[in-house]
Formats: sequence, C-alpha cells, structure tokens
Amino acid sequence: MAYNFLSLVNDVALRINETQLTSGNFSTATGFYPQIKEAVNSSLRHVNQAHFFWPYNHNTEEQVLEAGTSRYALPDNAKYVDFGSFRVKRDTDLNVGQGKKLQQLTYAEYLDVYIDQEYETDSTRGGVPRNVVRTPDQEFIIVPQPNAAYEIEYEYYMEPVDLELSTDIPTIPDQFRHVIVDGAMYYAYMFRDNIEMANISQSKFENGIKQMRTLLVNENAYFRAF
Repeated sequence: MAYNFLSLVNDVALRINETQLTSGNFSTATGFYPQIKEAVNSSLRHVNQAHFFWPYNHNTEEQVLEAGTSRYALPDNAKYVDFGSFRVKRDTDLNVGQGKKLQQLTYAEYLDVYIDQEYETDSTRGGVPRNVVRTPDQEFIIVPQPNAAYEIEYEYYMEPVDLELSTDIPTIPDQFRHVIVDGAMYYAYMFRDNIEMANISQSKFENGIKQMRTLLVNENAYFRAF
C-alpha cells in the first residue's frame, strides 16, 4: 500500500466511514475532507514536536564557498544545526589534503578578532577554512575568509513542512503510520466534538509516540561478562 498524504487521509476516512478519495479528486474534495487533511498534518506536527532530534529528520548539507564571501545562510527548514559537525571536504586541487573539522568560535570572538575580513576587497586573500561562527540571524561565518571554492559539509535537524499534494510523503517512517493515523483520529474526533472517542484516540496516540521514542531515540548500555 502506498504511503503518502492521500493514503493517510484515506486511512482516517475509512475509520470514520467517509468515502475514499483518489488522486483525481483529492485536491478538490469538500465536506469533512479539509478537516481530515488538517487532522493528518496536526498529527504529523505533534509527533515532530514531541522530540527535538528524531533521527528521520536528520540531514546533511553541502555548501560550496565563494572566494571573498564570509557569510552564508542556513537552510530555511533547519530546526537545529550542529555546529560541531562543520568540516571542510578534501580537495587536492585546492590544497586540502584531508577533510578537517572546523572549530567553532563565538560571535563575540569573531567580532573581537576577525571582523575585518568582511571588509577585505581582495578575494585572493584568506585561506582554507579553519573556524565556523554562528550568527544571531540564522547564518554562519567562515574564518578565514575563503580564497577559493572550498566545499564544506554539516549536519542539521529539519522542521518538516505540512503535506499538501496527494503524493507528498511524511518524513516519519512508514512503520509508524498507525501512530500518525491515531493522532489524526484524535483531531478528527475533536473537530466533530466527539470527546469520548477523542480521548481514546489521544491515549493510543501518546502511547505510540512513547514507543517511537523507545525504538528511535533511547540508548541502552549493556554490560556483558567475559
């Protein structure tokens, strides 16, 4: 069975005795279907906000630097950027013999010691990146100012966007589809003022999230006798 926005909406529709949608009428469906779509997205938002570092929301970003440019924007969907993961990639053509982690500087340290690099007009000055700085406005700064198209890589956790198209696929793995549907049922019953069924669905939903946290997040250390 497909796993996308359409199938999740139909899972909810089936439970509340509504007609199944198709890819052809998904975008134009009226009646209770807009509420079902919102219920699915509300469930997804709830799950994604229940834990900050769900592994399925982990991404790796690559950035090609520009000679003479110090500041770069972080991804629009970045919820948390791991500044300890910044590294310059190996590039023998640019005299980077091996990949190397960039050391983080505070913004105050940057302003005190390195701010003049932003006023340098000679793009050939600078060098291989050694440090990275987090700015207050969702950007990062490379020190020294790059003098070539070095490539850096870093990791971050994204904030998923709402589903819109029938073919949109959640970041949450298919194995937890039932958790999404239980959450959507809670919101759907709330839309219908069925408090009793909403409470039952909420209990199942919260238990499902706990199970997700156990399977995906919790780390247990085991000791073995030799």
